[in-house]
Amino acid sequence: MAIGRPEQSGEITEADLLSQVRRLEIQARRLASTTIAGDYRSVFRGSGIEFAEAREYTPGDDVRLIDWNVTARTGTPWVKQYVEEREAPVICAVDVSGSQRVTRHPQGRTAVAAELTALLSFAAAYQHDRAGLLSFTDRIEQFVPPARGTKHTLRIVREVLRGEHSGQGTSLSSACDYLARVLRRRSIVFLISDFIDRDYEQALRTLARRNDVIALTLVDPLDLAMPDLGLVEFEDAETGSRAVVDTGDAAFRERYAAAAEERARTRRAILASANVDEVQIRLDQDVLLPVLAYFRQRAARR
Repeated sequence: MAIGRPEQSGEITEADLLSQVRRLEIQARRLASTTIAGDYRSVFRGSGIEFAEAREYTPGDDVRLIDWNVTARTGTPWVKQYVEEREAPVICAVDVSGSQRVTRHPQGRTAVAAELTALLSFAAAYQHDRAGLLSFTDRIEQFVPPARGTKHTLRIVREVLRGEHSGQGTSLSSACDYLARVLRRRSIVFLISDFIDRDYEQALRTLARRNDVIALTLVDPLDLAMPDLGLVEFEDAETGSRAVVDTGDAAFRERYAAAAEERARTRRAILASANVDEVQIRLDQDVLLPVLAYFRQRAARR
């Protein structure tokens, strides 16, 4: 369940939408062309090769290329084979379900998702990479195929801010299955969600097998620990069910925190099993800092 208020009431006007797009454009352009440009380029460009397949080891092969996972599974040495790297389009896959739009924090998940999408799309544009968008709930809401250019990038930002959707629930598996079908070449997929879902492990593994998937987990501080607010009515943003809870009950707050930690452990295990990196984005902090930290850590691993 989620507690809080909708980020917006009523329909967003075209004037409001244009104002938000313009604000994000100015901010994202500046950051993408200066602060984040070098880190993005060092992580996603310039290696010159990409993984193609594994094959059996033959005498003379570089032992540094041994694929230890396949070797352990087959009992015979296998090596990784690489081919010349091609441009990898950037896809922002954004969860726009009901839980994304309910929060007690001034900076809600939808706003943070739009900020991240603008930043990453403009970073791709400055490297002359193609950028695209998938918005999803418990169904596929919209797919904007990757393309180049400022006008295209602004369209992506506008669609995220518009937030039009027909579904209410969340289906990460549907999003992953869809991208695995439509992406014809290796892509960089930023999966932006609170990851409050289940049964998406296999679909995520399938998507990550041929694409570079990074999970950007949107974390509301209230999801981690419940303060003493007295009697509070909870509403599930995706089902509409309600319940009144006494948050002054210390035992309830302990159970709440324990459940949050268990969800986080499960999420981390699922992402790790799919070989997907995770970046946690807290709603009460600057979204740029964890993204920059991740880019630099990843560049150092190469």
